[in-house]
Amino acid sequence: MAIETPREVETQRAVETPREVEPLRWQFTVADFTRMAGAGILSEDDRVELINGEVRAMSPVGPTHGAVINRLTMLLAPRLVGKAIVSIQNPVQLDDFSEPLPDVVVARLRDDYYALAHPSPDDVLLLIEVADSSLPYDRGEKRTRYAQAGIPEYWVIDIPRRRVFQYVAPGATGYRTERVLSAGDAITCAFALDITLSVDEIF
Repeated sequence: MAIETPREVETQRAVETPREVEPLRWQFTVADFTRMAGAGILSEDDRVELINGEVRAMSPVGPTHGAVINRLTMLLAPRLVGKAIVSIQNPVQLDDFSEPLPDVVVARLRDDYYALAHPSPDDVLLLIEVADSSLPYDRGEKRTRYAQAGIPEYWVIDIPRRRVFQYVAPGATGYRTERVLSAGDAITCAFALDITLSVDEIF
């Protein structure tokens, strides 16, 4: 009867034990994302955005969520006529791998109204996300990515608790300044100190 040596046993185990294989991940670029839409892989009705090369589904917009967006539009747009563009649920290209779809963007005024390209961070004056069930995401990963991209001012509207988070002074690790405002408080736009909204108006 043959006796296996330790080296032979070790070799046999190595053959019998399957090696773990990391799943392949494809990081899409904004150009890929655009081509998918053009090819019909993504339709205009798909609520998706590109974050760090990943195509991510977005939460449906409920009635309260929609109403807050409508109020923000009515509050901001008349005060910014001829000064800036208020864009609702349109893309912003942060870099080659991220093109989120924020709820409200106040962008610098341009004659073509961004017909040739979506706004970039240099174009954005204020970006707003309205959070119903997405608060951890909007105050977590999205906040960090917006800060790293250099978005100068970012608001998160917390619907369940009727609060507004205002972030300014972006940096490599996040925003250096955070204000939390609730009922009875007023929020002044950092990009235009003459524009102040009350939290009660937003809700």
